[in-house]
Amino acid sequence: MKKSELLNWLQEEYQQWQAFLDQIGPARMDQPGVAGHWSIKDIVAHLNGWQPRLIASLQAAQRGEPEPPPPWPAHLQADDELNAWFYESNRGRSVQEVLDESHQLFQQLLAVIEGLPDDVRIEQVHQGERVFHLVWLGDKRFLAGEFFDHFHDDHEPDIRAWLARVDEGQPG
Repeated sequence: MKKSELLNWLQEEYQQWQAFLDQIGPARMDQPGVAGHWSIKDIVAHLNGWQPRLIASLQAAQRGEPEPPPPWPAHLQADDELNAWFYESNRGRSVQEVLDESHQLFQQLLAVIEGLPDDVRIEQVHQGERVFHLVWLGDKRFLAGEFFDHFHDDHEPDIRAWLARVDEGQPG
């Protein structure tokens, strides 16, 4: 896969993401009960929480530097601990702040990918109906679409089920 194809795929995914958020609408972003007690805003903040690590890791690998420390407290190791930390770190933020951060992080990811050499190795890995995009820098590989892959695999079904309930007038 060429770098330009990866960039096009990322931009298409982002457009679909934006259309999905538009479908949800700002009035419903703070409603709890989408996934446990989390709202759409909480899920977006959770997805955002993982992006700085991917961006920093790609940048470090491109410069030939070691893996940077994670952007969260070092004592947090398990996914549940990290997710709780992401939630607590973001629950006081407005929907608009979280959505703006999502946009900024996506722009940063695009800039990093655009800055890679044109002949960078990009591999598509097929698992069932899903396709994952791996960027190789030396002997390190990075899941370029991690944000979207995680959304599709772990959060989209819950959000769509919640939307169906809410649209039918049932409690979230």
